[in-house]
Amino acid sequence: MSWLLPTAQGVILTLKVTPRAKRTEVSGFDPDWIRLRIQAPPVDGKANEAIIAFFSESFKIHRRAVEICTGDTSRLKRIKLQGVTEAAVRDWAAGVGQ
Repeated sequence: MSWLLPTAQGVILTLKVTPRAKRTEVSGFDPDWIRLRIQAPPVDGKANEAIIAFFSESFKIHRRAVEICTGDTSRLKRIKLQGVTEAAVRDWAAGVGQ
C-alpha cells in the first residue's frame, strides 16, 4: 500500500479527490492512492475543509491533527494524521471496503 506511509507522529495518506460528489465517501483504494469523493466544491478551500472533517470524524481525532501536506489546490493530495497508527488505518480501510 503505497498510499499509506507510517511516520513517528502518525501516518501520511495519499488521496485522489473528486469534488462535488453526491456524498462524501471513500469510493475505492488503488495501489497508489485512496479514492475519496467529497460533496463540497473545490472553491475557497471548502473541499479541503471537508477532507479534514471527514478524516477527523473517521479516526476520532481533533481537526488540528489532520493536515494537508501537499496538493492544496490539486486533486492529488497527501494528508498527515497525527496520533493515528498504521494498524488503525488498515482496520479503517478494511471497514470501508478495501
